[in-house]
Amino acid sequence: MNIGNRIALLRDKRGWTQETLASSLGISRAALSHYEKNRREPDTETLTKVADLFSVTIDYLVGRTNEPNTVLDSDVKQFADELELSDAELLERFALTVDGRKLTSDEARRFIAFIRAERSMN
Repeated sequence: MNIGNRIALLRDKRGWTQETLASSLGISRAALSHYEKNRREPDTETLTKVADLFSVTIDYLVGRTNEPNTVLDSDVKQFADELELSDAELLERFALTVDGRKLTSDEARRFIAFIRAERSMN
């Protein structure tokens, strides 16, 4: 199942028309129709809005998983829940690493954004 099919499925489960969903996303009905028919793919901003609106992960929308909601490991969730530092403070105080390699500033910001997105869905 691809992005368009998943968006259409989520919309249908809610009983929404294309017009209703398009309005909620701030896009035209024609643009949504193109997404649902897989003629075009939504940009990152629209994809994020769809994920937030339906409380699913972006990984689910793009087909990386069949699970609409991902549950974080309890240690990771606790760490994320306790984050109170600003992005700049976090990057300055901690050397975040993955697979033994320090994250770049851009990678760390994306990591922080991911955690915030996960938190907002719960």
